[in-house]
Amino acid sequence: MTSTSASFERRTVASLASLYAFRMMGLFMVLPVLSLYGTEYAGSTPLLLGLALGGYGFTQAMLQIPFGMLSDRIGRKPVIAMGLIIFAIGSAVAASAESVYGLILGRCLQGGGAIASAIMAMVADLTSDESRTKAMASIGASIGLSFSVALVLGPVLAGWGGLSLMFWFTVGLAVMGLWVLMRWVPTPVISGVRHRDAGTVPSLLKSTLRNSELIRLNWGIFTLHFVLMAAFLVMPSILESQLSIPREQHWMVYLPLLVLAFVAMVPFIVVAEKRRKVKPVFLGAVILLGLMMGVMAVEQYQRIGFMVGLFFFFMAFNLLEATLPSLMSKLAPAGAKGTAAGIYATCQFLGAFAGGLVGGWVLQQHGTVAVFEVCGFMVLLWLLAALTMRSPRYLSGVQVTLDEAQFATASQQLAALPGVVEVVLIEEEKTAYLKVDPSVFQRDSIAEIQG
Repeated sequence: MTSTSASFERRTVASLASLYAFRMMGLFMVLPVLSLYGTEYAGSTPLLLGLALGGYGFTQAMLQIPFGMLSDRIGRKPVIAMGLIIFAIGSAVAASAESVYGLILGRCLQGGGAIASAIMAMVADLTSDESRTKAMASIGASIGLSFSVALVLGPVLAGWGGLSLMFWFTVGLAVMGLWVLMRWVPTPVISGVRHRDAGTVPSLLKSTLRNSELIRLNWGIFTLHFVLMAAFLVMPSILESQLSIPREQHWMVYLPLLVLAFVAMVPFIVVAEKRRKVKPVFLGAVILLGLMMGVMAVEQYQRIGFMVGLFFFFMAFNLLEATLPSLMSKLAPAGAKGTAAGIYATCQFLGAFAGGLVGGWVLQQHGTVAVFEVCGFMVLLWLLAALTMRSPRYLSGVQVTLDEAQFATASQQLAALPGVVEVVLIEEEKTAYLKVDPSVFQRDSIAEIQG
């Protein structure tokens, strides 16, 4: 890769990652403050506030795959611009709301700006095969960073001007995202191409949905975001009411805990990937998450005990948020990574919606401890499903273009090559998608088949 093309790709990834981060920050900023300030809205109840908290997840889940497919037809930039405009409108509606119903409407509209799939597809349009994995990882890192910044910035902005100021700030983020899109994001020379590693392929949806290994991971990400939303319905109130920490100072709690949790998580990520201990680390994080539900329920009146529980909660959440996409990528069938990722993300947003809705109902009917109990039960179900998960193999994806004559006999020939684990032939594309063991597979071996 030349220095010019490398610079172009860095600019592309940085600008698209910022778009993703601006939007996710706007969605996450309400987490630490909505249950505190939401009681000021007319008609508010714990159930309706839970719906407001997780409402974005429903519209996001329903629209993200269709928006990705629409971007295949009309181009990435128009779809991303439309999504940012919808997001800005939703934020303005929420900022102007005087009742909880207006707040719910605004949050659902925020989720309607579902641009995740289109952004991922645009990354695939504008990056080379060699650098695409790193580009996707950079997008993932931007999401993690936006989550941490949002938990700190949300209480600060809400302390200055309530939820209204926070939502108007989110409008500003959306406008800034539109400026970045128009000013810095390159327009693909060839747009509307469906990338199997970054976009959903309709013909693969049925088989991917039935994949037992992916079902476990989809349930996992659903549960993780269910727990996140439900827990944040009660944790801010515990900090303020039980532990006597003013809501304007909650950022002082979140900031050091998030930083320390990130530092503590890194060695486990290294062990999981470098020493190929993904499954033990993953299961340990699931167990830790479940245990912290119990710790925070029991220690909600003890400042040190609750802070310890919150620290390990953040550590487990961040570790799982980093590990689950890696597992999904490793376990997805050849040629179906984009489809698997689309289903995975849909389950993530449905989990956020369900966590807010169910968590709000449980809080209203049974109180704070019951919310932690429901979260603990969900994590237990996840652990039981994950125990039988097979350890992932560390394989690489290879794409092979064939002509008509080669295609007829390619399946057996490719499968017989040393290091080839899986072969998927797509006739309409005249392309073979392979999963290979990089320690054994020699790319030059394909040349004999291609002639």
